[in-house]
Amino acid sequence: MSEGTKNGCIVDRQAAIDEPLLPSLTQLTQWVSCVFAHHPDDQRLEVTIRFVDELESQTLNRDYRGKDKTTNVLSFPFESPPGVDFPLLGDLVICHAVVAKEASEQGKSIEHHYAHMVIHGILHLMGYDHIDDHEAEEMEQFERDLLAELNIPDPYADNTLAPNGDHV
Repeated sequence: MSEGTKNGCIVDRQAAIDEPLLPSLTQLTQWVSCVFAHHPDDQRLEVTIRFVDELESQTLNRDYRGKDKTTNVLSFPFESPPGVDFPLLGDLVICHAVVAKEASEQGKSIEHHYAHMVIHGILHLMGYDHIDDHEAEEMEQFERDLLAELNIPDPYADNTLAPNGDHV
């Protein structure tokens, strides 16, 4: 477990797997702070990012979303009890095996795909969603803009879907 800070943003990195291709704390902090920079009024600047295996991903997806399959990223917003002011935005749980497989199948670098998954997850924690077409367009455009700031190509250039049918 490690923690990084950039521009007031705190990222707690947890790896429940031993995998050399996981993003570094520096990369995670850069990607998260890119999103937070566009929400200067949001004081919830702390996030935990946990990298897991397929079993943990599937278990969490089944238990919390009712979908008994692995997925690339799960977002768990933190809801502070009334009267308690805490800067935690929430937790992201990312399944390395799914992200690596998607990156390979889509011809993307794993680093770029991870950046997209982290930004996508952070936006979910901030309340963005892609349930209806209008929300999906808004969220995807924001992702494109943020990734462009990081010199990462448009992940939706060919309207790619993850193998599990979720937008990535």
